[in-house]
Amino acid sequence: MEQPHTRPHEPGTVALSLDACAHPIREDLRLSHAQAWAAIAKPGTWLTGARRVAVAAEIRQARQCRFCARLRDSLSPNVKGEHESLDALGPAEVELIHRVVSDPGRLSEPWTQSVLATGLSEGEYVEIVGVIALVMIMDAFTRAIGVPEQPLPQPISGEPSRYRPPGARKDACWLPIVEPPDAVESDGFMYPSPKAGYIYRGLSLVPESLRNYWALANIHYLPGQVIYQFDKSIRAISRPQTEILAARVSALHQCAY
Repeated sequence: MEQPHTRPHEPGTVALSLDACAHPIREDLRLSHAQAWAAIAKPGTWLTGARRVAVAAEIRQARQCRFCARLRDSLSPNVKGEHESLDALGPAEVELIHRVVSDPGRLSEPWTQSVLATGLSEGEYVEIVGVIALVMIMDAFTRAIGVPEQPLPQPISGEPSRYRPPGARKDACWLPIVEPPDAVESDGFMYPSPKAGYIYRGLSLVPESLRNYWALANIHYLPGQVIYQFDKSIRAISRPQTEILAARVSALHQCAY
């Protein structure tokens, strides 16, 4: 039987479940979710719309994977086994998605290179991680407010752009990134300032994924231009309250950043 979260709608759209929430939701949050799901449905830089939606479905499947649960409980991440997947993607894509979703704290550069060696390009890797980031934010939000997961959109046909930033290079990270001084006009907007930290640069090999992520993340936290304005808040709670919540969430997710 088809699950509610996989039922397709018109191309590029989803039937938002946020109206089921008993509490008011900011309009910019509603809009950011709708825009993110629409972005997932469209052809990306290296993935078709169909492949991007398949990635979103596999992200949700990873949460039910018994091998991932066993992996999380093991002392070593080097456990033999097979992921329980939806069989819509290849082994490299499934391994990447399941490990990033279920056990991100123990990823390593050798593991990253092993995934690339089994059939993914660097651009595909980064774009898949970008989709994971979007879906994880939105699904965590719906769980937090007590409404059903939003259904996946029907993919939009078309070809990926296959754009690789000319300034991308591997230096400080496991994969190539674009340092702010190396960004060019054809990359489009990427950084709020020339001193943008590495958290901003992580998806820069795929500028479109970077923009999609921060368009969603800024609405849920704070836009980059107000991050260092510690004496004021643009949210309903104070800035210290915001940072206490952010620190607690980071600690629970073992985020070392």
